[in-house]
Amino acid sequence: MPESPPKYDNNSKTIPFDADAFQFETIEQANGNATQIRFQTGAPDIKAGDVIVVLSGTDIYFHGMISSIEDGMAIASDPRGSLLPATVQ
Repeated sequence: MPESPPKYDNNSKTIPFDADAFQFETIEQANGNATQIRFQTGAPDIKAGDVIVVLSGTDIYFHGMISSIEDGMAIASDPRGSLLPATVQ
């Protein structure tokens, strides 16, 4: 059966994460920084179309839109400004 497209919502929200506690898996990287990541959502109200911001103090390490969620794991992309190291944590 073909996978249904993500259901984006007109009421997306921004979800902040602390870089020191944020756990993710790098899917794609550029110049040593993660540009596409997979991470545990941790909340049932997070959905495709929401935006995540990973902060270290006032510095933005990652800012991207969630493109899909499957089995509690979300995928988000920040193709231009990511400062997250491309590692598996």
